[in-house]
Amino acid sequence: MKTRTMKAAAIAVAAIVAGAVPVIGRTAGASEAAGARQPVPDAALELTAAPAAAATGAAEPANVARENARSLVAPRRREYWIKAVNVRWDVVPNGKDALHGIAIPAEKRILTAVVYRAYTRGWKRRLPNTAAAGDNDGIPGPVIEARVGDEVIVHFKNEDRHYRQKHSMHFHAFTYAPASDGAFIPQVSGRGANVPVGRSFTYRLVAGPQSYGTWPYHDHSSTMHDSIPRGLYGAVVIYRRNEALPDRRFVVAFGEHLGFNTINGRAFVGNVPTFRARTGETVEWNVLAVGELFHTFHPHGHRWISPGGVPIDNQDLGPGSSFRIRWKEDAPGNWLYHCHVESHQMNGMIGLYRVSS
Repeated sequence: MKTRTMKAAAIAVAAIVAGAVPVIGRTAGASEAAGARQPVPDAALELTAAPAAAATGAAEPANVARENARSLVAPRRREYWIKAVNVRWDVVPNGKDALHGIAIPAEKRILTAVVYRAYTRGWKRRLPNTAAAGDNDGIPGPVIEARVGDEVIVHFKNEDRHYRQKHSMHFHAFTYAPASDGAFIPQVSGRGANVPVGRSFTYRLVAGPQSYGTWPYHDHSSTMHDSIPRGLYGAVVIYRRNEALPDRRFVVAFGEHLGFNTINGRAFVGNVPTFRARTGETVEWNVLAVGELFHTFHPHGHRWISPGGVPIDNQDLGPGSSFRIRWKEDAPGNWLYHCHVESHQMNGMIGLYRVSS
């Protein structure tokens, strides 16, 4: 174990020198994942479960190679078409707290959520889910991706037909004019801060030199205190201009839903995403927090180098904060990852990380 610790430290130090491991609040990386789900019409509420086969994070090497090649071209314009829609969301889809052997009844674990969903141009067709970490399956919302220098256009439409509340999108990391801030300020903010049901707004953003990393985006309308606990948040991932991508990328979003402490909107082992990797692969964890509580991120059997230059295996984060961790995987086995606030861990904030040789 001492040898592996020294090896991990050496890799992390080299990454810092190469500019691959930024300070807390910044992160990067991308990959497609196994377990993609097909589009489901959202005309009616849907029950979004998390079958074991889908709770993985797997890269497609060919796609990584194509994206690395694209990273060498000039900055470009990226467009996203996103709706706020209602889904019937099960926080504990297998109905169990497996660690304690406790059954969780449906009335305590199912809510009518409001989530961000990505669509094709003109919001014509819902895009398939491409990662169990939450790319388009509900909570968190689809990842907004870019590289430094890109212009990002987000077309947002409010289709919250259940609660019929106004919503918005507010993005950390980007540079933008006040009209694209998405934050409600009484008698000051514009249309993009409080979009009524059935209406739309276009946010215009730029990924500047200080935008690289992983950051949250979320509702910042007059109803945000209702909508964020119902699921209206997601991750922004911005790469450096020529940054190489990892073999595996995992998004871990800490939150609170229906009184449970959740990771990606789920609670307890078997519901929280099970991430998978192989030895020899570069693995990246993109961790963020929303809600009211402070958390820590702790994966068993692994360490990394903190921004202060010392090895750690447990990192703090509060509401709205985020960070990235990368390592070269060398520890096969079945590992836990969880919040190390014990009450949060016991209340659902715990999952599995499986490493094969």
